[in-house]
Amino acid sequence: MNILTIKEHWRKTAGKLFFVALADFILLAFSVYVGYAVRFGTVIPYNVGNWQNAAVAFPLVCIAVFAAFKQYGVIWPHAGTEDFIKFTFVYLLAIGAFLLLNAVLNFTTFSRISFAIAFFAGLFLCGGLRFSWLMTKSLHTNNKKMRLKTLIIGAGEAGAFLARDLMRNENELYPAGFVDDDPHKVGMRVSGLEVLGTTANLKELVEKFDFKVILISISTYNGNKIREIYDRLSPLSVQVRILPSLRELAGGQVSVSRLRRVELEDLLGREPVRINLDPSMNYIKGKRVLITGAGGSIGSEIVHQVLHNSPSEIFVLGHGEQSIYLLLENLNKLNLQIPVTPVIADVADEIAMENLFAKVRPQVVFHAAAHKHVPLMEISPREAMRVNDLGTRTIARCSGKFKAERMVMISTDKAVNPSSVMGATKRLAEKILEHEQQNYQNTKFMAVRFGNVLGSRGSVIPKFEEQIASGGPVTVTHPDMRRYFMLIPEAVSLVIQAGALGNGGELFVLDMGEPVLIKEMAELLIRLCGYKPYEEINIVFTGVRTGEKLYEELFYDENSVHKTSNPKIFVSNIKHGETSFNSKLDPNLEHALRNPKEALKILKLLVPEYSPVENKK
Repeated sequence: MNILTIKEHWRKTAGKLFFVALADFILLAFSVYVGYAVRFGTVIPYNVGNWQNAAVAFPLVCIAVFAAFKQYGVIWPHAGTEDFIKFTFVYLLAIGAFLLLNAVLNFTTFSRISFAIAFFAGLFLCGGLRFSWLMTKSLHTNNKKMRLKTLIIGAGEAGAFLARDLMRNENELYPAGFVDDDPHKVGMRVSGLEVLGTTANLKELVEKFDFKVILISISTYNGNKIREIYDRLSPLSVQVRILPSLRELAGGQVSVSRLRRVELEDLLGREPVRINLDPSMNYIKGKRVLITGAGGSIGSEIVHQVLHNSPSEIFVLGHGEQSIYLLLENLNKLNLQIPVTPVIADVADEIAMENLFAKVRPQVVFHAAAHKHVPLMEISPREAMRVNDLGTRTIARCSGKFKAERMVMISTDKAVNPSSVMGATKRLAEKILEHEQQNYQNTKFMAVRFGNVLGSRGSVIPKFEEQIASGGPVTVTHPDMRRYFMLIPEAVSLVIQAGALGNGGELFVLDMGEPVLIKEMAELLIRLCGYKPYEEINIVFTGVRTGEKLYEELFYDENSVHKTSNPKIFVSNIKHGETSFNSKLDPNLEHALRNPKEALKILKLLVPEYSPVENKK
């Protein structure tokens, strides 16, 4: 903003303040006149108690006090109850100041009745002027033809704040009522709006009153409850928006700007796993931590969660320089004091990893680097084995050789009875951990197995969103395709918890509830974007791709699975493979890398449970 712009701004502001002060002067002077005229029963009280002096002094004293207490800085069209309460308090102070000055200077005489009338008239007129600005603004913004009729779910404190914010400010939403699960509130009024019913009456209320937007303002609702509400509303042509959780509403601020659309995470068919990490993180505190694949969605979340638990230093390793650069840019915004050292290298580069471990001597290693895309790995088996298996072997051996305390590897549910190259290489990686656990017993090796992660790179959700944005169709491989889904934070919490629970040689699995039909997820996502599935956005079934199964499994043998101290986390000791595995691993893995055409044959030899299936559309 240049000097001329600033001068223009102050000129306009001063003009507005002068107008308000002038209006106050006229109204307060008129109040004094009314006080004298009513008291003495005359229209023009010429010589009664120097009323002319009072008509000048009283407004001037009030305006001075108003200015001292910054009443001319209030934007009255957007004022709230607290602003009017403060104005009344300041007006009382102004009355006291006037009486004190009059007692000292004796510039006028007031009868008690005249003064009382002037007092109430001034409060009514000046307060009424300010209230009229608020009402004029409300009437302007409450133009129902231009705003969307809105129903608020939750008549509590957050809902009341939200309703008042909607009524004060110009926006597209017009609040017209509440619903609340407390039946005692039905029929009562909150922020001037009636509680029309409970959430059980949502469909009837939307149809009766023609609501266009539903706002969910109850932050304690879980995913199942939000899904229940959403399912009731999905056949209707209404938008659904939601307030973030109380943790996200920093400082208790509730406003229209904090509303967002309902997202897939809000509708997760189970409660997110809550893991108390504080006791678990002691093994990280004050330690040097290495995180491979740190630029990926899982790896970067591991970095963030580990950073907040006081390691001495973190080494973030990635093969792609751009992802590590973006990670560092995000971390710089946090102003953390813990050193974060970037490492650009390939986990399968044995020389680079040996040099890295020898130099930094990490005490805790999280191994998230891997190739994960199923169809792409079907046509690149040698590369899948190089990164997922040779990379895991290299990191595990360096962890043992340089005496890391723990190594935690990210695995997948696709490693169970694998039908894809990616799944088979991850199963082989689990076996490699078992192998290295026997070779380096002073290092605790463990794997964490989980399903698909919502919002991760390569997840089906971004693909669906892109297809919806372009007008469809949304492509699903098969109507019966099912997958387990998790949120990134809870997946990473499991990884870190595994590092605390493990004594070496364990495989941890999260209880992820029931698997989700991908078709239903696509339908839900289309509705979330405001369209009708199969009508406005079509869903096309393209056929199961090579390497994919219709459903995933979590365990090989459920009888060997046990609960841990956290009821949502299961543990199964990595089964000891055949004794010949140790002698077969190195020569066969190296042969596969030298002879790409032999890669699939060798993968089958090392992972006998691997059953590749050529799926057809």
